[in-house]
Amino acid sequence: MVKVMLVDDDYPVLDLLAFAIEWEELGFQLLGMHENGEVALAAALEEMPDILITDIGMPRMDGLELIRRLKERKPELRVAVLSCHDEFRYAQQALKLQVQDYLLKDTLDPSDIRKLLLQFQAELNETKDLHMEQLRKEHMVDRNKALLKEQFIRATLHQPMLDPVKWQQELGAFGLPFGAGELVIPVLGIIDDYPRALQRFRSEEVLRFVVDNVTREVMASREMSRPAAHFVYSPQKSFIMQVCPHGLKINGFDEVRLLLAEVQRTLKSSLKLTMSFLIGDSAGDPLRLRESLAELLSGAGARFYRAPGSIVKACAGQAAQLNKAGSDNPLLEGFGEAAELLREALLGHKRKAAEELVRQWLSLAEQRRLPPEQVKDWVFKLLLDVKLKLQLMQHTRSASSIDVSHHEVWELGSLAELQAWLIAHCLSAIIASENGVSGSKRAEVIDACEYVSQHLDKKISLDEVADQLFMNPSYFSRLFKKEMGETFIEYVIRMKMHRAKELLDQTGSPVGKICETLGYDNQSYFIKLFKSCTGVTPVEYRRGQKRL
Repeated sequence: MVKVMLVDDDYPVLDLLAFAIEWEELGFQLLGMHENGEVALAAALEEMPDILITDIGMPRMDGLELIRRLKERKPELRVAVLSCHDEFRYAQQALKLQVQDYLLKDTLDPSDIRKLLLQFQAELNETKDLHMEQLRKEHMVDRNKALLKEQFIRATLHQPMLDPVKWQQELGAFGLPFGAGELVIPVLGIIDDYPRALQRFRSEEVLRFVVDNVTREVMASREMSRPAAHFVYSPQKSFIMQVCPHGLKINGFDEVRLLLAEVQRTLKSSLKLTMSFLIGDSAGDPLRLRESLAELLSGAGARFYRAPGSIVKACAGQAAQLNKAGSDNPLLEGFGEAAELLREALLGHKRKAAEELVRQWLSLAEQRRLPPEQVKDWVFKLLLDVKLKLQLMQHTRSASSIDVSHHEVWELGSLAELQAWLIAHCLSAIIASENGVSGSKRAEVIDACEYVSQHLDKKISLDEVADQLFMNPSYFSRLFKKEMGETFIEYVIRMKMHRAKELLDQTGSPVGKICETLGYDNQSYFIKLFKSCTGVTPVEYRRGQKRL
């Protein structure tokens, strides 16, 4: 709605305007009525109006000063002045302040005010439409430019560079001019925990856009001594390149590290994303720069054994070292034993044992620096073997389709992400077995329960899960109650309280931390839920367990 403010020290005039206009019916919100400019200014700073109707001659701050102050903050503000005959010269001054119209109090008619308000409303809507159209065009230009940049960087890496001079000119057109006596430092950025990031932003295009937008904003806001540019390569990977002079390599790399740290901080604070960076060798000509970019891309697997959010200098031969290390793979030799031990842990509902087995095997992969592809393939085959045998023994259904699971495994970019993913699937199988999910013959209910088990650290709503399953929320709610004998919300609470008891038994974490771990932001509410499920508070439960 269009917001309107009335200002006049003549109360009858304010009353007339307030009660003679059908504000809400006409699409207006009357923000307030004020007796002088000073009070009106204070109120406007709290919530700015779209339309101001004001007298001129008022105590403490007159209408002209009020108009000037508000126009400074909102130039598009529409203003109508209420004037007496002997204030006409003031009205002329008001027009110099780009006041749209003035009205004489002696002949004031509500119909005139109504007509003027509707005129202002139409103008504001037209201005808003023009602004939105301008934003749309700017977005299209930015999107097309981003697409051209992505095509440029992909062509650079995957096609022969037939004309280095022309290539260098194109690079300059994208904001990175460099010539003789200058070097370019390339950096490969990789989004950490990519599957979860993609799930949050719902589409690859949105993820591309937000990362590119934030990175460019950071580069624009920093007072960097040399040009820098960002090129999206894929939804997960992108390149940053910065020019630095010859002879100042150390300073150049230092400046790049500062830029990358700022990009990381901004992505974390604004988008809750983490990104790791691999810094390549500097290059002084197009062909060498292309080689450096290709080396970064081929060596991206070396990030697999680094912590999320790392900023490291690429080392020559990293990929080759991983391949060499992978010639002797102890994981393959012990596959049968690993599958049997994990299956026994899952059937016995032994969470700690399952987690320890996963950590033990993947720790072995880290010690041997096995190629990421071999480790991922081993994990996928292990999970597939265990799930198929559990399915035969218990008639349970896997948490997700095998194709999706395989895709998820190959999207994981680090050992830490792979370990968390595998542990989550193991815990999901245990919880499903513990709570009789296998008793349901409906795939949607099984998937919903396993989704809950994998997201106990989040707030989980019925609408969210129904959306994941592409189901109508009302239908899903009825189906779940029919299959499980309890509502979906009751099931979520029961699973969270079950996990809370485990954390109270197995860890020394304070109640507040456990509350946060389970996705609750209100500790009092969490304690109330826990007591309603167990009959005791979390502290009383832990104290009682210690006595046993």
